[in-house]
Amino acid sequence: MKPGTFTQLHIQLVFAVNHRRCLLNSIHRKEVFSYISGIVDNTGHKSLIVNGYSDHIHIFFGLNPSKSISDTVSIIKKASNQFVNSKGWFSENFRWQDGYGAFSYSRNQVRDVYNYVLNQESHHGFQRFRDEYIEILKREEIPFDDRFLFDFHDDIAYHQI
Repeated sequence: MKPGTFTQLHIQLVFAVNHRRCLLNSIHRKEVFSYISGIVDNTGHKSLIVNGYSDHIHIFFGLNPSKSISDTVSIIKKASNQFVNSKGWFSENFRWQDGYGAFSYSRNQVRDVYNYVLNQESHHGFQRFRDEYIEILKREEIPFDDRFLFDFHDDIAYHQI
């Protein structure tokens, strides 16, 4: 960073497991999310919290302005795909869906966003990922076309995962 440069940038990333498959069960989530937190830190950002549910992930971090969000997402997805596949947990290759959501927050919103990400498991006991994602897009006033959202398949019983 150059002298005299000061930033405070907080980003929440959201993306889904390919085909919205519920592969991130409670047995694997902690290990995968911890690994991804390390990836975030190793790319020069500051991981605040990584959490999610069986079919998607939320990554909340302090952005290093010298790194692009799209490059960061690419690094996270590639490295975490390799990590999960090296574990041999699934009969098919694990991978994330294409695309992501990236949302910025001010310093006074950090606690609320952190708590929101922290409570994903209880949150998804009553709200589908599709509804959650569309609610975020609308709240942030991001125009979208349903055709270009994640592949949202028939709803599943979240509370059973």
